[in-house]
Amino acid sequence: MILTPFERALVRRYMLPGRGEAFIAMVAGISLMAVTLGVMALVVVMSVMNGFRAELFDKIVGLNGHAIVQGYGGRLDNWQQVLADVKKTPGVTRASPLIEQPLMVSFNGRADLIFARGNTPEDIQRLKSKVVSGSLFSVKPDAGEVAIGSELANNIGARVGDTITIINPQGQSTPFGTVPRQIGYRVAAIFTVGVYDYDQRFVIMPIPDAQTLLLTGDTIGMIEVQVENPDRARETLAPIKEKYADQAQISDWKSINSGLFEALAVERVVMFVVLSLIVLVAVFNILSSLIMLVRAKTRDIAILRTMGATRKSILKVFVTLGFSIGAAGTLLGLALGLMLLRFRQPVVHAVERMTGQSLWDPSIRFLTELPSRSDPFEIGAIAGMALLLSFLATLYPAYRAAATDPVQVLRYE
Repeated sequence: MILTPFERALVRRYMLPGRGEAFIAMVAGISLMAVTLGVMALVVVMSVMNGFRAELFDKIVGLNGHAIVQGYGGRLDNWQQVLADVKKTPGVTRASPLIEQPLMVSFNGRADLIFARGNTPEDIQRLKSKVVSGSLFSVKPDAGEVAIGSELANNIGARVGDTITIINPQGQSTPFGTVPRQIGYRVAAIFTVGVYDYDQRFVIMPIPDAQTLLLTGDTIGMIEVQVENPDRARETLAPIKEKYADQAQISDWKSINSGLFEALAVERVVMFVVLSLIVLVAVFNILSSLIMLVRAKTRDIAILRTMGATRKSILKVFVTLGFSIGAAGTLLGLALGLMLLRFRQPVVHAVERMTGQSLWDPSIRFLTELPSRSDPFEIGAIAGMALLLSFLATLYPAYRAAATDPVQVLRYE
């Protein structure tokens, strides 16, 4: 909307409160603050929700792959042939044998539940970037060394170099009953994946060591698969599912974590709707402040009309006034939102120190830190929504101002 010099001068004049118009200016200021807070809240919350989903996906899929081919009963006997067929499937980028079994671990009188996880040497080395203490170099077959999660290490008090005992309740049968199998392993490395449950439960070891511990011979439990398009993992592995339907089942990352990701999707929609109400309330404030301004300036508008101002000029002036409030609030909200995201972790720590409460408990939130991932298209949509609502709020009062009849207003002047 292009304004003439006369219209720009009129907009500047009406933006400054005149005598007796302090209340109108206060309502306009509240409108500005409300738009700012609404846009800021939407940017922060939607970016955090995006970051939460993306971080969970990256960490969970990074450890478990995009899909799992799991043998019935936890045993995949002819796994070499299945693995070869999976690798030849179009769209599959990587496939690895995997063993995972819930067991128990003890150290210095402390015991905890764990998942003993047998991986290939290549998969074990992929954890290099996650190691916070020790080294994965010596975690090799028959070396008797393992890597454990950082939270598990804290729970049982184990450190690099300590020997932990892993207990398999399904041990060997004797005349006196089943004797649990207990094997000691040296802790070679401690890792942090970033997902609390994994860091608390996982013990990583080579596949041969896991087979010896579990007494499974040469069999494995499952095959971990990564594909080119994670969203089409199920369709990619459809030929394998059909061929080995009587031996194994296939679960993709969506079905394995369906409850978690569906809850995140619902929460994301609900938060967007609720926080959008803040922007809507701010827009109504803009509407009310413009209506009051039009009523206060009715005589001025009538005089301007008699001096030659057109209805279109009056309409443009009041639309620009209201839209300027919305635009300023939107830009300020975007700036504050992005700044808050940039310093989100220090802000969380500061609030925790002031309140004495834990705002981000990893045992509840899964992740160890507050994540964030901003989507430029989503931020643009938030800004566009705020600007559109602000523009729509100006139309009625601007139309009323433009429809002012100078004859009726000035008849008794």
